[in-house]
Amino acid sequence: MAEYSRFAKGSFTSTGAAKSLYLPFQPTNARLTNYTAAGTPAQNGVPFAYWDVSMGQGYAVQQVFNATPVLSTDIVTSAGFSTFSAGLALQYGAQIQISGITKASPAVVTTASNHGYSTGDTVIFQGLYQSSTTGMPQICTIPFVITVTGATTFTIIWNTNQSNYTALSASPSGAYVKKVLYPDLYEPGVNYISAITTGTTTTVTTTANHNYVVGQEIAFRIPSLWGTTQLNSLPNTTIPGSPIYGYVTSVTSNTIFVCSINSTGYTAFNSNQTVASVPGLNFPQVVAVGDINSGGPAYSGSVLYPSPQFPTSSGGVSIVGGPGISGAFANNTRQGLIIGAGAGVSFTSSVLVGANGNTIFWEAWIPDFANS
Repeated sequence: MAEYSRFAKGSFTSTGAAKSLYLPFQPTNARLTNYTAAGTPAQNGVPFAYWDVSMGQGYAVQQVFNATPVLSTDIVTSAGFSTFSAGLALQYGAQIQISGITKASPAVVTTASNHGYSTGDTVIFQGLYQSSTTGMPQICTIPFVITVTGATTFTIIWNTNQSNYTALSASPSGAYVKKVLYPDLYEPGVNYISAITTGTTTTVTTTANHNYVVGQEIAFRIPSLWGTTQLNSLPNTTIPGSPIYGYVTSVTSNTIFVCSINSTGYTAFNSNQTVASVPGLNFPQVVAVGDINSGGPAYSGSVLYPSPQFPTSSGGVSIVGGPGISGAFANNTRQGLIIGAGAGVSFTSSVLVGANGNTIFWEAWIPDFANS
């Protein structure tokens, strides 16, 4: 290895969706070997692929099996290999026109063209007016983790089957959705609430991955319009100036958790907000308490000090900035390589990152010297 070259390698099991690889550098070259596709040749399988930054972001050269199957070659010009470096502000993908959103729980969103999203992506909406006084602008600017149900459809974690919501149809002017490219810059952190179930413990559903863990300390910020304001950390009428905190007692899923606060008798949560409240509508939030500002290698020791994982606490990737107090904020700005799910120009049914369950080996590097 030359003095200033940087190399990284690894493997993963493909889900069929784009894979982000967190690295201590942004590579200029990358290589992929699909062990599964190479071992079982089949039409449209991609056993090998290569990328050089000079090709451009999202490109790749790949070897792909034809119908015989015999290896052929092809190029990828979109959703191939690309690098990323998350900044301090949220970054977004292209706007996609919305053709309709149903009144349902969960709400079903239909786009006017193929959205290209994957289950687990995070999106936000804008301009959800069916008319000047109707529609669903109440959910604009909230980050939603989505479940993809088709090339032009996906669901969000929200109940739009309520009196103050009007179904969207016929591609309303100005109604768009866009992907949040790096939703986990600081995790766990601020989460928007879509539902609360009160009782001896409190069950909370968030619109995106909360990334909370058992034992975590949390606080609520709920405007009066949304109800259940008794959960708010301030004001504390019993001990003025002392915030009211809860603790996560169990994690049901990436978007549902239970906290220790006894909310029996609290006012009901109300997500049936009016169109007239927009703009200026503030949203209910639950936030992590504490701070992580430490360096060093990822920590995998005791339960008290776990290494935070992203983008979710179940199946995420440990950060290199641990250890930290359970559930506190973590600075997760990062960089690396994305292996996309792009198709070839000629072999349009091929998938660069491989099919669900495929074993993928990868290499990424920066050479000492490049002359292009």
